[in-house]
Amino acid sequence: MEAVALNGHISTTVSLCELDLTPLHFKGASLHVVFMLIPMLHNFNRDKHGNILETLAKISNEGHLTPIVDENQFSLEQVGDAYAHLVSGKAIGKIVVEH
Repeated sequence: MEAVALNGHISTTVSLCELDLTPLHFKGASLHVVFMLIPMLHNFNRDKHGNILETLAKISNEGHLTPIVDENQFSLEQVGDAYAHLVSGKAIGKIVVEH
């Protein structure tokens, strides 16, 4: 949230966390949380959510979105270590688990 521009937008499919939204208020920014799993499981508005994912893929492919990836990478055999790193609060960005 600290990286968002003035009047910027943050979109995420992750919501299982508690956030202090103060930085968004000070920047006039907005947060959009898209719950993807429920519509997929219940076959409700799946096309709409497919369009959202297609739009995000386009934005990413055009270079307008840069994912933050944690410097630590794990093998599939180390998935427990990867999870421990995630819940430790020390992970920065997404965690990569390679097969």
